[in-house]
Amino acid sequence: MVERINNFKESTAPNHKVFMEKILIIGSKGFIGRYLYTFLLGKGYIVKGADVVIDYVNSENYFLIDTLNSDFDSILRKEEFDICINCSGAASVPDSITNPMRDYTLNTFNVFKILEAIRSNQPSCRFVNLSSAAVYGNPERLPVDESSITKPVSPYGVHKLHAEKLCRMFYEFYNIRTCSLRVFSVYGVGLQKQLFWDLHKKAVSHNPFTLYGTGNESRDFINVLDLARAIELVSLSSGFDADIINIANGTEVSIKDAVSIFYSFFPFKINYSFSGDFRKGDPVNWLADISKLRSFGYAPTVDITAGLHQYYDWVRLNSEN
Repeated sequence: MVERINNFKESTAPNHKVFMEKILIIGSKGFIGRYLYTFLLGKGYIVKGADVVIDYVNSENYFLIDTLNSDFDSILRKEEFDICINCSGAASVPDSITNPMRDYTLNTFNVFKILEAIRSNQPSCRFVNLSSAAVYGNPERLPVDESSITKPVSPYGVHKLHAEKLCRMFYEFYNIRTCSLRVFSVYGVGLQKQLFWDLHKKAVSHNPFTLYGTGNESRDFINVLDLARAIELVSLSSGFDADIINIANGTEVSIKDAVSIFYSFFPFKINYSFSGDFRKGDPVNWLADISKLRSFGYAPTVDITAGLHQYYDWVRLNSEN
């Protein structure tokens, strides 16, 4: 596999034949999975998807997963893959508090099932698992690097951390090559939940409203297009020795600034305030040290202003007021 990766890197020079790796994306119908699938196809890889949504159009390149009994063995018995990227799982802190069993099943137990299917059927397949910055909780210092103490403040964060430990366990005991990506705050066109979707829904009501927090809370936002690029770079460059890598832009943006930027695109005045109340499970400030990711050649291409302008144009045309 190292030889194949080197061949791909050499192929980036002019007049070299590109080596096409065969990739399986689990959760290919989700927000991140859809972007990653399209991005990797565009780069010339052989890509197949798997999810719980029926796909009649791409049935030859798609595996349907049973929502009640996810069976990854059947997928990995049918075809060989060079790499499996897990983009599936739940992504809601409030829901993890309300429905911890569901969150555990999707974010931890399913990771175990994927790893066991790899171990049983094709142990040479590398595994990338999308973890979360939620494993850090409220960092003791910023920027937070991969060696920082992990103190999750939500069931979601705990379950993501458990999945990372499973990746290490399968690497240490079974030599399954794994990598965990601690993804920070992802946004982009098509996302119908979380901060900016909620801000849009509140704005078009034309009523004054209150937001959680003080506005001084911060996040390290990364556009989903840059996330797809980062995942490819990691897949080519990680040692897959249960590696852990921050995925972000290395830029701290306050929530009040993010809100102000987004609302600057609206053609009418929006009346809002911050309550000062904190929502259980939400960390206060995030800023990632992305030195490791940068060493793989990553640099962001979509800044927060351009990304939010794109998102505004999309919600204006595609959402119901």
